Amino acid sequence: MTASELLLDLDITGIAHGGTFIARHEGRVVFVADAIPRERVRARISDPTAGEEGDSRSFWRAETIEVLHASPHRREHVWAEADISRAPENRVGGADLGHIALDEQRVLKRQVLQEALDKFAGAGLTAPDVEAVDDSDGTGWRTRISLHVDDDGRIGPFAARSHRVIEVASHPLARPAVSEQALLLRDQQPGRVDLVEPGDGRVRVLPRPEGSRRGKPETVFERIGGTKYRVDASGFWQVHPRAAAMLHSAVGDALEGRVDPDATHFDLYGGVGLFASTLGQRGATEIVTVESDRRATEHARANLAVYSAKAVTDRVDRFLARMPEGTRAGAVVLDPPRAGAGRRVVEAIHELKPEAVVYVACDPVALSRDLGTFQKLGWDVTSLRAFDLFPHSHHFEAVALLTR
Repeated sequence: MTASELLLDLDITGIAHGGTFIARHEGRVVFVADAIPRERVRARISDPTAGEEGDSRSFWRAETIEVLHASPHRREHVWAEADISRAPENRVGGADLGHIALDEQRVLKRQVLQEALDKFAGAGLTAPDVEAVDDSDGTGWRTRISLHVDDDGRIGPFAARSHRVIEVASHPLARPAVSEQALLLRDQQPGRVDLVEPGDGRVRVLPRPEGSRRGKPETVFERIGGTKYRVDASGFWQVHPRAAAMLHSAVGDALEGRVDPDATHFDLYGGVGLFASTLGQRGATEIVTVESDRRATEHARANLAVYSAKAVTDRVDRFLARMPEGTRAGAVVLDPPRAGAGRRVVEAIHELKPEAVVYVACDPVALSRDLGTFQKLGWDVTSLRAFDLFPHSHHFEAVALLTR
């Protein structure tokens, strides 16, 4: 029997990191897409060699084909092209929790964080409730989307867990103007097309044909309150229009009373200077922000001119390795990529002997690993908050304050 013919009736017992759900079959874990805990579903095994003689793997992957016993939290999917009524290979990715009531999505995200903390950070840490970014239905928030163009000219997102382009008639998570422009796209070369709605509200369409060299990027502006930030249209900025302000506020709250104006403060993985400006607004007068992307550093230098901050283009691990022995920091803010900071960076931060560390994380497992390293070095997790900045997807952000 081939995997495409292997159907199993499964009881869903939990959620896994990454937006799939957990079941078991004859002692083997099965990670099932498009399900909900406490449901019974019929699922198709997606691994091509599953069920063959000699298959000794400890887990399989599967897609829900039919819901046999539905959760009370199941809803009509917010994205019609991702709905369970479509064949799994034709369901778009990017909204893997879109079939679940929003309040329950946040409950499940908290469970993912708690399980990561228990497994990687050690006993004693309690995951917080995941805070909503607003009271909306969780649609119409993406200011940035990436679509793909295949060799036949089809334009759309990839199918879930695939590089197959799916043409769609809607983009419900995108901002209305972004969605409108996306649906108007025609005659694009194979590759990728990014659509960006910066602070001025005018959508930029950025084709990325395969093999092409990027020209000089356009500089756009984002705004938090009365502060404007320069950033490349193709550069990194938080995707939800309220996310940057929410994280800026959360980091500021964590730093309250912990910024010595006479100390040197560090913003690591600093991008265009968002959290360096948070340090400045909390009273820091000597700020160093470190970012490996040269263009982002150039923007940070301009964005932070009012604080006379030093913007360094370097990899964080290399920068910290070159710090003179005996250097002490006032506070350190770090916002690493999805893989986390890692042991070497955490140990180097520890050697700076800062008064406080504020860790902004987009991945609960990476965060938990790094918190575990900090705790082994003698740090306490004084506060931990989590934010649902990506409704209808499994992603969320967290902000942790660490003190000695």
